Amino acid sequence: MANEQEAESYTVEELVAVNPYNPDILNDLEGFVNDQVSNQTYNLDANLSLLRLYQFEPERLSVQIVARILVKALMAMPGPDFSLCLFLIPEHVQMEEQFKTLIVLSHYLETARFRQFWDEAAKNRNILDVVPGFEQAIQSYAIHVLSLTYQKVPRPVLAEAINIEGLALDKFLEHHVANSGWVIEKGARSQLIVLPRNEFNHPELKKNTAETVPFEHVTRIFPVLS
Repeated sequence: MANEQEAESYTVEELVAVNPYNPDILNDLEGFVNDQVSNQTYNLDANLSLLRLYQFEPERLSVQIVARILVKALMAMPGPDFSLCLFLIPEHVQMEEQFKTLIVLSHYLETARFRQFWDEAAKNRNILDVVPGFEQAIQSYAIHVLSLTYQKVPRPVLAEAINIEGLALDKFLEHHVANSGWVIEKGARSQLIVLPRNEFNHPELKKNTAETVPFEHVTRIFPVLS
């Protein structure tokens, strides 16, 4: 009883930090996953801790909770969260249909095949719609990928990547012009969206490696070479 009262005085994050392998916190971690979904927050460490506990107590594994963890991990791209979580999930669980679908979706995102991603996602709304903010998170990831490649994105390319068209896309563009530094130009065939400059779409902004090495590091190298 004393242990339960003591546990209640800690946050889930603190319980994970103290002892992430304590099976007594499994229920708390499951509840925390649901809190992350409803509050649109995210804690990878807590979710990984829960997946590790499921490895030790497979009979307590909740397929619904695992699915929510993986959807939240997809939303964290381009981070490696999905792969980190998947590594802790037993193979026989991964073979369930909903997990096979999430793995396919992950592959489409990793390879920037956004049209295929949105087509597949549309067929599996029952898995994805339970997690608020999913579409917005993937749209942000798609824009991130485009910004690594394009200085100017043709409107149809952007529309396909974020799965927005027509008036909804007009409003989306207006928002980003006002808040994200986007500029819209008229192209020969369609609008061009000029994205903010970065070291990937403007390589000249990338600092020379030699310029980033502190002088004291260079002086340490010379005695080694001599």
